[in-house]
Amino acid sequence: MSSVFTRIVNGEIPCHKIAEDDRYLAFLDVMPLVPGHVLVIPKNETDLIFDLSEQEYTGLWLFAKKLAEPIKKATGCKRVGIAVIGLEVPHAHIHLVPMNSVGDINFTQPKLKPGQEELAEMCASIRNFLIG
Repeated sequence: MSSVFTRIVNGEIPCHKIAEDDRYLAFLDVMPLVPGHVLVIPKNETDLIFDLSEQEYTGLWLFAKKLAEPIKKATGCKRVGIAVIGLEVPHAHIHLVPMNSVGDINFTQPKLKPGQEELAEMCASIRNFLIG
């Protein structure tokens, strides 16, 4: 059975897409730790990040790197934190989390539940800085 992320890649589940190329996809987490929390995935479904080929692994991190500054500008955070957890969805992914304090990247804290309008506005803001 396909992971939820593969279903997003295939267009079966909608997402708030930040960036995409032929190999990678970045989209807003719908239950973020903080506003602007982005997930970056390889389109090829691989459970563990360390099981990616060297080329896919390197490409994923380079793709994620391009998003950090637009996320920082859109959210006004001090830093963009990075986490690879991999316990909830069996599909390799990187969390890019806007941070003003170390508590912002605490995965044990309750997740936010933003509405679709709020997600769409954040997505547009990040994309604006990605392009501009």
